[in-house]
This record gives sequence, structure tokens and C-alpha cells, in this order.
Amino acid sequence: MTPISKLFTPVSFALIAASLAALGGAALAQQNKDTVKVPDGLALSEFKGYEKWQVIAVSQGGNIIDVIVGNPEMIAAYQSGLPAEGKKFPDGVKMVKIHWNSTKQQDGFPALVPGSLHDLDTMVKDSKRFAATGGWGYGQFNYDAASDNFTPLGTGPGCGFACHTKVAAKDYVFTLFPKR
Repeated sequence: MTPISKLFTPVSFALIAASLAALGGAALAQQNKDTVKVPDGLALSEFKGYEKWQVIAVSQGGNIIDVIVGNPEMIAAYQSGLPAEGKKFPDGVKMVKIHWNSTKQQDGFPALVPGSLHDLDTMVKDSKRFAATGGWGYGQFNYDAASDNFTPLGTGPGCGFACHTKVAAKDYVFTLFPKR
């Protein structure tokens, strides 16, 4: 047996195969984030890098924990005093609401913490592109842990518009930027 053939044992083949499968799975998950799109609406790729955006606020409804993050332009708009009655957010601001299923803290501390990812809600301001929905485009991407993929919910950029009309005077934005 040559020195090279000694390296390619059944165990080494299994390790190599497992490593390639893991890398392939991560690549597929990233590829899905880069390609998933609401039909006739927003693409998740329009929010690339949202995982590193600053937190705007958190909330909880039922068994879901939400963290709302914004791109740097959104944070600057909040710091300038928006949302305010009658004032508009500038084009280019973006928000992502990350929903997790809540779970009890594992070490026994009496707290609910984020568990598995549930879905992502997205908003982007573009007054020309989304004139029919107050200048905002909306999207929801449901997460499937088994496939590690996102699927769009609904069609078109206006899927969240009906709810947001309740805060039309605040440029259709519910979330405030609390003092830190």
C-alpha cells in the first residue's frame, strides 16, 4: 500500500464526504437567501447583510420573539427623529423583522429566549417603485428548518400594506426607536 493510498481509508472518505455535505448545505442555504423572491415583489437578496444590522427594537407576541433591525440609513433616520407625524422616511431605508419561536432558557433561568427561526418580514422605502403602497415594499419569507430554506409568502410588494395603513401618519412604520 502506498503512502497516498493509506490516507484514503474508509474513515477518511466518510470524513471528507461529511465535510463536503456540510459545506454544500451551507452553500445551498446561502444560495436560497440569494435567490428567494416574493413573486412580483421583494427579493431577500435586497436585504443582504441584515444579520449584522443594528437592532431597532424587540417585541413578543404569543410564542414568537421578534427583533427588528435596520440598515444604517434607517438607523440615521430614526436618530433624526422619525417616525414623526407627517414626516417621511427617505428612500433606501430598510428593516427586517426576524421572528423566532420562543423557548425556555435551557439552564433553568426563568426567561423565554429565541429558539428556532420562524420567518423574516422585510420593508424597504422606494417612493417610485412602491408608489401604490405608500412608498414601501413589503415581503415575508417563511423559514423551513428541515430544508434550511426560505419560501416567500404571498405575491407582490404590498403584502403588509393593509396592516401598516393604521400608522399612515407615521409613514407606515409601527416600530419606534427606544432610548438606549
